Amino acid sequence: LGNVGMMTIIMTDPRLNTPMYFFLGNLSFIDLFYSSVIAPKAMINFWSESKSISFAGCVTQLFLFALFIVAEGFLLAVMAYDRFIAICNPLLYSVQMSTRLCIQLVAGSYFCGCISSVLLTSVTFTLSFCASRAIDHFYCDYRPLQRISCSDLYFHKMVSFFLCSIIILPTIIVIIVSYIYIVSMVLKIRSSEGRKKAFSTCSSHLGVVSVLYGAIIFMYVIPDRFPELSKVASLCYTLVTPMLNPLIYSLRNKDVKEALRKILGKKI
Repeated sequence: LGNVGMMTIIMTDPRLNTPMYFFLGNLSFIDLFYSSVIAPKAMINFWSESKSISFAGCVTQLFLFALFIVAEGFLLAVMAYDRFIAICNPLLYSVQMSTRLCIQLVAGSYFCGCISSVLLTSVTFTLSFCASRAIDHFYCDYRPLQRISCSDLYFHKMVSFFLCSIIILPTIIVIIVSYIYIVSMVLKIRSSEGRKKAFSTCSSHLGVVSVLYGAIIFMYVIPDRFPELSKVASLCYTLVTPMLNPLIYSLRNKDVKEALRKILGKKI
């Protein structure tokens, strides 16, 4: 409801026809779909005695989840770059963040997600599953699948680590560098009102980044020694983050709240 509501508000209010809300609309789209890949099946398994998934269903779930979670990582980096341009070069913002560039950045995020997902899924399902077929997790993820495989995992772990490195490191670097420039620029603003407005623009994005990347780093970068804690981390970025994102952006965003009041006023 939160993500569908956010997309509806952004599409119906012409005042929100800006790069920031274009990216935010795509973030809501990604959150809606990657949580929907996992939540319905997980809920069915919680309530039914037969907690099973077909091989094709497992492949599809891992592929779609990897696609959307990687796309979200790149999109958050794009949003950090967008805030950097908006605050550090406000006079050139409309020129630099053109409609064409925005579409290319979003398309690039989905493309990177698709390529990563194809590689991860194909590598994972070349494994042999000759022992237990009970996945110790609430969805098909590559680490729990590796645990029940009887294949040599060295190559697969190297590929997985390489993918995590080329996805997580560049996006985190873009986010950190963007925010270093943003903070240095904001501290130069003399008025406290101006500083407050600039920081409030970025705090929502920074909150979302912290929750998502904290859980992902714990899940995929730290060695797989705590499977129970991994489930908690997975719960954070598969269900909690997609639920919190629209709340964080709507409650802390004056434009979104005004657009929502306008829509509700028309309905009443």
